Amino acid sequence: MPTGAAAFSETSEPAAAAPAISLDTLRGLTETLSSDEFEGRAPGTRGEELTVNLLAERFAAAGLQPGNSGSWFQDVPLVEVTADPATTALSYTANGETTALSYGSEMVIGTRRVVPTIDVENAELVFVGYGINAPERGWNDYDGLDMTGRIAVILVNDPDYQTMTNEGLFEGRAMTYYGRWTYKYEEAARQGAAGAIIVHETEPAAYGWNVVESSWSGPQLNMDAADNHMDRSAIEGWVTNDAARAMLAAAGQDLDTLSDAARQPGFAAVPLGITASAHLDNSIRREASRNVVAILPGSERPDEYVIHTAHWDHLGRCTPAPDGDDICNGALDNATGTAGLVALAEAHAAAGAPARSLVFLAVTAEESGLLGSAYYGNNPVVPAAQTVGGINMDGLNIVGPANNVVVVGYGKSELEAYLERAAAAQGRRVEPETSPERGSFFRSDHFSLARVGIPMLYASSGEDLVDGGAEAGSAAVMDYIVNHYHGPSDEYDPNWDWTGAVQDLQLYFAIGRELAETTEWPNWNPSAEFRAARDASRPSSD
Repeated sequence: MPTGAAAFSETSEPAAAAPAISLDTLRGLTETLSSDEFEGRAPGTRGEELTVNLLAERFAAAGLQPGNSGSWFQDVPLVEVTADPATTALSYTANGETTALSYGSEMVIGTRRVVPTIDVENAELVFVGYGINAPERGWNDYDGLDMTGRIAVILVNDPDYQTMTNEGLFEGRAMTYYGRWTYKYEEAARQGAAGAIIVHETEPAAYGWNVVESSWSGPQLNMDAADNHMDRSAIEGWVTNDAARAMLAAAGQDLDTLSDAARQPGFAAVPLGITASAHLDNSIRREASRNVVAILPGSERPDEYVIHTAHWDHLGRCTPAPDGDDICNGALDNATGTAGLVALAEAHAAAGAPARSLVFLAVTAEESGLLGSAYYGNNPVVPAAQTVGGINMDGLNIVGPANNVVVVGYGKSELEAYLERAAAAQGRRVEPETSPERGSFFRSDHFSLARVGIPMLYASSGEDLVDGGAEAGSAAVMDYIVNHYHGPSDEYDPNWDWTGAVQDLQLYFAIGRELAETTEWPNWNPSAEFRAARDASRPSSD
């Protein structure tokens, strides 16, 4: 049974109200972090220096302590590879005729290999459907193929993403990790492919081509590695749907027909009988970016930890808007979440130390593939086996309070019982996310910690707004995705309604406080893919 002033039980509410969440912190810190002065907070830039130093100052002012052996920072070794857009080239040849694709408007390619030049010449293109090798599901799009020297052409998402329920071989509408672009490139490399090209489509990707263009052009970060990532395919990238249609038509194939076939069990990859060539000139820069780690030591069991995460980084300079603005400020994504992390730290410090320690982790390079949280997961500042669980924040609600709370990855974790109690105290209902096809579970930092077994909760306001209902909430979400996500227009607005953000932060405070006061060790549910890692890290008697 949870104990302490802020604890919950099945029948009781908190014995004491949570400290107020500071609106000044939320507004002021979000505005500062997303100002042009911070240049979009790209890792390895002046924007990073300003950001991480400001966060350390704010955590210290709140009364927290440096979380990494006396330091506020954890170095994250990264390597930055920037392809010169003026010389980046991708073309295909069919029937003796070569077609060059335009960088940015038709294709974006790059490489994970840390080398100054990439040349792929006359590599055969092979349509490999969804590019999935899942023996446990009886599915292998690469069955019988030798991909050496060939380029895989891959569809985004899973074979059954059009299913309207979450039932199916690949969990229906809910994206699995097999649907993520990260997996598709990883698998193509494991298959020995010279290249991996994903065909963009807005619905299954969950974002438009503008997001691909802004996110995949310019400097690209990866973990630094002794082998310079030479085990990866030479080129990785995307082509627009129209460009893919034209390319396949040149091979005598139809994209819709091939896509329909790729959704069927037993699909066999289709060598296209045409070749592609690519060229990259890369500049290379190695750097150490930083996670920011703060701790509020526990009063009774300081060697047991509850963690709160948010990513401080964004895209920095990006594809200019029509007005010439080329700073992707990342106000909602994720200056709000970072400000929320500081506001939570302030509230917990004001409430006094709970029994267990509270860790506040602001991670780097989320936008580059969860690199900062992945590094922390593999090199934890506090042991994963001693981390009770945690809460992740990635973009706060700035459109008003909601009647519901949605869980990304609903049904995976025993932490949902804590959420249910806290939400009930607010008069809110808990529901699964409404758009599982977006693959949000694999797109934020909780995933990196989940992979090493730490139970993580990723929940936020649902779309059923108190003012306007689900229609207004859905419209706000779509407006952000279509018009602002990963673009220069994601800027601070002094007219934002912060009441929904405060509502959610009070929820996170209650959950974090209960976890920090109880002696329980919540786990992943037995069917969750992370249960085995957790069970291996903690004795069964706990």
